[in-house]
Amino acid sequence: MSNSPVVIVDADAIVAQAYPNDSNHGRAVSISDKLNNLGAQVIYPATAVLEATTVLQGRLNSGATAYGTAAVFADPNVNVAEVNQNTLTNAINYFRPTTGKKNTLFDCVVMAVADEYEADAIFSFDKVYKSKGYKLASDL
Repeated sequence: MSNSPVVIVDADAIVAQAYPNDSNHGRAVSISDKLNNLGAQVIYPATAVLEATTVLQGRLNSGATAYGTAAVFADPNVNVAEVNQNTLTNAINYFRPTTGKKNTLFDCVVMAVADEYEADAIFSFDKVYKSKGYKLASDL
């Protein structure tokens, strides 16, 4: 058994790494380098990949960046976690009818995947994860 930390990556961290004009780009690259140095097992929920490429393509109007980002995750050496019915069922535990826009079902899936993999941290800039008791990758 390895002592390498297990880190689940949220869409905002994917976007920040892929899009140089993102306000968190420098921090994202620095955290990514730190995770590499720690030998972290980095896992990307399939839904986070889809959400990130949608943001890159739509809101940031960067189809080429979206395509290039999506292509990275088609590499079999990149660890993409499937999101199945069990994951969705677990995600519902974090999602409430009164949930605000800062805690989307996408975020809830990230937390469910973090639980499934017994993750040490979540790579994200969203504050919702800390408020739910998760450590952020920046704190590793």
